[in-house]
Amino acid sequence: MSLPVTVLEAAKARGVMIATAESCTGGMVAAALTDIPGSSAVVDRGMVTYTNASKVEMLGVAQSTLDTYGAVSEEIAAEMATGALTHSHAQLAVSITGIAGPGGSEHKPEGRVCFGLAGPDGVRTQTVEFGARGRASVRAAARDHALGLLLGALTEA
Repeated sequence: MSLPVTVLEAAKARGVMIATAESCTGGMVAAALTDIPGSSAVVDRGMVTYTNASKVEMLGVAQSTLDTYGAVSEEIAAEMATGALTHSHAQLAVSITGIAGPGGSEHKPEGRVCFGLAGPDGVRTQTVEFGARGRASVRAAARDHALGLLLGALTEA
């Protein structure tokens, strides 16, 4: 069984609606879930907030957080996930912000992706260094990692 199908089944079993807030993946997590028939039972919405302005306008990310930490940070991932919950009817939200490439810098290298997961127990964040393995590969890995975070949250005791 595919990871998206497993996530959807776990969400259905727990009666949980999901929202996504995506930057570098451009909606790939939402697409992976909504490619499956019947996903509307548990997928509330997916928000692609590629620019900083869209993060502020659609998710309520604080401009001061962007100014202090930059878009690729756990602080922004946390605010994106929280904003996705606030601006949806979901009980669980995942967010992704990162540098898929090409490019990056010494301080924020290509392949760095920050994730946020917001739910009834608060917000958790994590950063994964996927490495400079190419834009498509980083985006696919980030999508799969986010799906794994959702599944983990849905199957925790």
